[in-house]
Amino acid sequence: MKRVIVSVTNDITTDQRVQKVCNSLVNNGYNILLIGRKLKNSKKINREYKTKRIKLIFNKGFLFYVEFNIRLFFYLLFSKKDILLSNDLDTLLANYLIAKIQNKKLVFDSHELFSEIPELVNKKFVKSFWYQLEKILIPNLKNAYTVCNSIAVHYNNKYGTSFKVIKNLPTFKTLNKSSLNVIPANKKIILYQGAVNIGRGLNLLIDSLNHLENCVLVIIGNGDILPSLQKYIIDKKLESKVIFLGRIKPSKLHTITPNAHIGVSLEEDLGLNYRFALPNKIFDYIQAEVPILVSDLPEMSAIVKQYKVGEVLTNRTAEELAKSINIILTKDYSKELKKAKKDLIWENQEEDLLAIFKNAM
Repeated sequence: MKRVIVSVTNDITTDQRVQKVCNSLVNNGYNILLIGRKLKNSKKINREYKTKRIKLIFNKGFLFYVEFNIRLFFYLLFSKKDILLSNDLDTLLANYLIAKIQNKKLVFDSHELFSEIPELVNKKFVKSFWYQLEKILIPNLKNAYTVCNSIAVHYNNKYGTSFKVIKNLPTFKTLNKSSLNVIPANKKIILYQGAVNIGRGLNLLIDSLNHLENCVLVIIGNGDILPSLQKYIIDKKLESKVIFLGRIKPSKLHTITPNAHIGVSLEEDLGLNYRFALPNKIFDYIQAEVPILVSDLPEMSAIVKQYKVGEVLTNRTAEELAKSINIILTKDYSKELKKAKKDLIWENQEEDLLAIFKNAM
């Protein structure tokens, strides 16, 4: 039984992509150890495979990444393994060095264009570091995959690599709705689920509520701008129209999402990482048979146009956003959503994922 050590810098709990990869590997005879980090509020996890969470001194900023990779390097150095699976650029250095030193196979999963994330826009030194690291390591990867075609093409053209595409698709789910008692029955639910970070269009979404009747915005998730967003809502006197549910485990989340009348993914074009974004929440909405409203960015808009499961926002003003929401509320997308939810599932690409790991053996 081949042993795969999987590493991420998050606390494992809510990373659905990594969990699906690990489950697919376990179900096909691989022995898995998943390594992440332990936070003060990390919840207990129970998986079909082994997990380990590293407790750190630094939990944010550049020193966090340095400390994590040092600790990860030494843990990997003395651990039994056949294949290393590095998730994103922030775990790649330790994995790459161990693969070279001990002649082990390395697989890389790029969840995003890490060197292009909006959080690095005003941090020139840090951005330059990640870009240089990418420039050194990425061209040497033989077994790599990413979340969408645009990122794969970007890497392949820039570095001469052969990235494959494994989308952030969910597993097929039957509708299993649990009620949201905090919302009046006559209200239409606009749902945002995901990281509450810069560039997600959340301020614009809040502004649109002034132009909408009988609608409430539900935000599920946490992130860097949550405190400022809560203040913004108070300043706009929209407390009665916005509900925060915080972070929710995936197992519970898929019973809440079907309550929505619209699911939104309104990332701004803040560099290549967001331009090429194809968030898993889009596919989660589709699985819940919820029509979607997305930004006019290539990967997201392509899904909406191909499957006709929602609308694309072409003019980013509060008024136009409200108009698009009202259009969705008046249409019936149920037939298209049922077809899309059968096509856009993890099971339909599992063989492609397994082929990458077979190639690495």
